[in-house]
Amino acid sequence: MMGLPGIHFPGVGCGLIIQRADAKVLLYRRVKAPEAGHWSIVGGKVDQMERSSEAARREAEEETGLSIGDVDFLCPLEVLVEADSQHWISMIYVARAFSGEPQLTEPEKLSEMGWFDLSDLPQPLSVFAQKSFAAFEAKRPA
Repeated sequence: MMGLPGIHFPGVGCGLIIQRADAKVLLYRRVKAPEAGHWSIVGGKVDQMERSSEAARREAEEETGLSIGDVDFLCPLEVLVEADSQHWISMIYVARAFSGEPQLTEPEKLSEMGWFDLSDLPQPLSVFAQKSFAAFEAKRPA
């Protein structure tokens, strides 16, 4: 199949919620579509013959400079970003084990970063992040 994933056919992606011990989560502001200018979790495309959990770890390490430990599966997401004519099916994971300090390692893709409390997330927040955090909150113990 010719074309670009997410644009000419549904793309397979991954995302990773990175959470510190103080419960704050790491978000980056996207430079490119889908959802340019929106804050989101790290992630990207899953490569052929790559497990989505490994893709989530790889993308997070590339985008943050962190060394990511174990990742836990959170949920599948299907996101249609009509404004950008993009369609993604993504596996979302959570990482609480990591080392290092996050950096802006890919400024052509991500322009800002920060640690945020779940009750005070920056705006605008990407649909990917909104749906990921809704699943994250639903799975948290009461």
